[in-house]
Amino acid sequence: MKLKTIFWIIVFAVSMGFFESAIVIYLRQIIYPGGFVFPLQPIDKELATIEIIREAFSMLMLLSVSILTGKSAITRFAYFLFSFAVWDIFYYIFLKMLINWPESLMTMDILFLLPVTWIGPVIAPLILSFIMILLALLILYFSFRNKYVQLKTRELLILIIGSLIIIISFTIDYTNFIISHYSFVKIWSLPVNDLFKVSVKYYPENFHWNIFGVGVIFILIGIGIFTNRNILITKNLKRLNE
Repeated sequence: MKLKTIFWIIVFAVSMGFFESAIVIYLRQIIYPGGFVFPLQPIDKELATIEIIREAFSMLMLLSVSILTGKSAITRFAYFLFSFAVWDIFYYIFLKMLINWPESLMTMDILFLLPVTWIGPVIAPLILSFIMILLALLILYFSFRNKYVQLKTRELLILIIGSLIIIISFTIDYTNFIISHYSFVKIWSLPVNDLFKVSVKYYPENFHWNIFGVGVIFILIGIGIFTNRNILITKNLKRLNE
């Protein structure tokens, strides 16, 4: 694990976090001049489309840096996780510094727009960011000790299941709100304008901490299995080299 590489990844991610927070501040001045509050305010269709595309390109930026930095598939994955997490943490740090938002770690926020709106308290993505940093550093550490490090199928499956459960925790409240107005089948044939008129009435009533917690537990179990297995491998390699 090269500390110099980690340092410059942090510099990139922190810088990107500032750009992200600045863009959000500009958008809030346009859409929420009195300050961001739920329910969601109407937004121009073109602006909404641009924002969704911007989010997709943000992911592409992080991915491109990780591909350039990593020497293998798993280290590229680790650098992506690390840069994503640092970016997200400093995004909220800069928002707090610049406009004193969020009011608390329990303040609800729009987290993501793809494929549907993700809603959750600020503390939830921060928890995930620190977990992502943990996993990324573990992968990079063991990759430094053993260049053949990989995520086994069982570990990867547990991590994916945990991630999907967490995504459900972020999207279930909004999805239930939309389905309460239109059937699941009708949504697919619904004009975009009609769906948009309903979505701007959404107000987050609660966050499903129980679902989120289960997802976090799955991810921590996957990290634990990966860590224990690689500790044993590292010890065996050390004995062979003695």
